[in-house]
Amino acid sequence: MRMLRAERPIRPTVNNLRAGGHHMPDGAFSSDVVIIGGCGRVGLPLGIALASRGRTVSLYDINEKAVEQVNEGRLPFLERGAEQPLADAVREGQLMATADPAVVGTAEYVIVVVGTPVDAFLAPDHSAVWRALESCRGHFSPEQVIVLRSTVHPGAVRIIERLLEPYGLASNVAFCPERIAEGHSMTELFSLPQIVAARNQETAVRAEKLFRALTDRIVSLSPEEAELVKLFTNSWRYIKFATANEFWRISNDAGLDYDRIRHALTHEYPRAADVPGAGFAAGPCLRKDTIQLASHSGTFALGHAAVQVNEGLPAYLVSRLERRYPLADMTVGILGMGFKAGSDDPRESLSFRLRKILLLRAQEVLCADPYVVDERFLPEEEVLGRADLLIIGAPHPAYHGLKAEQPIADVWGITGHGALI
Repeated sequence: MRMLRAERPIRPTVNNLRAGGHHMPDGAFSSDVVIIGGCGRVGLPLGIALASRGRTVSLYDINEKAVEQVNEGRLPFLERGAEQPLADAVREGQLMATADPAVVGTAEYVIVVVGTPVDAFLAPDHSAVWRALESCRGHFSPEQVIVLRSTVHPGAVRIIERLLEPYGLASNVAFCPERIAEGHSMTELFSLPQIVAARNQETAVRAEKLFRALTDRIVSLSPEEAELVKLFTNSWRYIKFATANEFWRISNDAGLDYDRIRHALTHEYPRAADVPGAGFAAGPCLRKDTIQLASHSGTFALGHAAVQVNEGLPAYLVSRLERRYPLADMTVGILGMGFKAGSDDPRESLSFRLRKILLLRAQEVLCADPYVVDERFLPEEEVLGRADLLIIGAPHPAYHGLKAEQPIADVWGITGHGALI
């Protein structure tokens, strides 16, 4: 089959690639996998995992600082268990990163892991995916398999197939959604089943071969089924968290301790074992994917209700605190600004929504986090020393059993303080 480009650069070194490097004849690939968006929180762990299983991996990313860090064998973010495998893969030549889109033409598999937010109208926004594909259009070849890893709304895979049709790739698209929990990639990439969906049987077989490097547990679906699997997965988790937060609010309004009630509810009672604790349900996926599903279906009453409950929790918390304390005359400290425990990721963190509300209600608001870097934050010791009231924003391990002289508002129930707010 004739290639779209007469020549394509090989992948011997980063400098070679940036300089234009050598070229290979049509039909030859110098690496196994290239990941578009490869230095991010989804792409990089996947690249490290594949490299650790003997695949040669190139990471294409427009974030040049992250590219430099990866090529030095350093993680641009916190990911448990990934630091040493990354250093090993870079040293052994199994993995490299570049900001040059020409690298897309060097691999048999092109994996796309670009983010898919919702826009100001709460509609799915896949413009970043379109832009990524457009920026690489001159480097695709009909022999490649395009693996979409990003979360998309139902029907998006078919749109991508049409976009890639001019490049002879319409039948070479596979959708293999990522389902890992951030911070646990290096375990879950190998332990969780991988979903493989493609309209073309040959493409499905080739995509399955790629992911069998990670696990033999493969689930085969149609693209439309796989699109709903990912959205249902995150929406279900988001609704469960909303249910727990509503239970917590009802308990709190009644002057009762939700954690004691939940313990009795779940203790040696399997039908309620999955009832979660209360807390901020946030991050870049759960709310966004619930909204994507609602946008697609036209109506999703449970999803909309979950958004209302979870996003309204910071405002409810502040309103309750105002009943007990003169917030307007107080300095309030928020401990934990990441979106979940043990994470340095602040994206969509409800601690920031809490901060915005408090800036209008309290005399002063101080923030600290042991993982998230932000010039507005203060050392934890200073926050503890100056605050009249503390709020646990993220349940980081360091805050479990925290002792402090001032009152602590703790929705998460990890400190033993502030069970009732």
